[in-house]
This record gives sequence, C-alpha cells and structure tokens, in this order.
Amino acid sequence: MKSILHSTSIRRRLAGATLGLVALTLAACAGVPEPREQMAVSRAAVERASGPAAAEAPVELAAARDKIARATAALAKKDYVQARQLAEQAEADAVLAEARARARRSDQALTEVRESLRALRAELNRP
Repeated sequence: MKSILHSTSIRRRLAGATLGLVALTLAACAGVPEPREQMAVSRAAVERASGPAAAEAPVELAAARDKIARATAALAKKDYVQARQLAEQAEADAVLAEARARARRSDQALTEVRESLRALRAELNRP
C-alpha cells in the first residue's frame, strides 16, 4: 500500500514539474517582444550613416546594411531574439561607419592644414 502511495506521489510531482516546465517555456517564448523600436532606431542609424560614410567607410556601412537586412528577415520569421541582436549590431556598425567617416575627413583636413602651414613657412623663408 505504501508503495502505491509513494508511486502516485512521484507521478504527481513529476506531472507538476512537467507542467511547470511547459508553462515556463511558453512564458519565455511569449515574453520576447517584437523589437520594433530597436529596428526603427537601427534603420535610422543606417540611413544617417549612408550619406557621409558611403565613400569614407564603405565596409562598415555595408556590414550595417547587411545586418539590418538580416534583422528584417529574422523579424519576418518572428525570430525576435535574432532580429534584436542583428538590429543592435547594425546600429553599432552604422555608428562605427559614421565615426570612421568623420575620422577620415578630420585626417584629410589635418593634412590640408599641414600643407598650408608648410607652404606659408616656405613663403616666409624666401629671400
């Protein structure tokens, strides 16, 4: 008799644990919201970087565009975790592209200023 009660108790505990695990799994799946805001922010970052970075940082900009396209595809498949990760990476790549473009333009401006200074010094040293 004790064995039957023990067996029933184990079955109930196992069933309860299984139901709890199923509920947690469903809650986890339902708890991942669609990353609409992140997608919008990332798209805006890629658009913003497209102008200045197109010529100055084409590799970084291409990576950002690729990742936003992959994020859009993941979003269509309702893979919200992957979509969010790719969108965040696309935003980071776009920001990097903008920063590299600014750095290259700054380097060019510095080179021009140095050339101007060199020319002025040459003018001053002429007899």
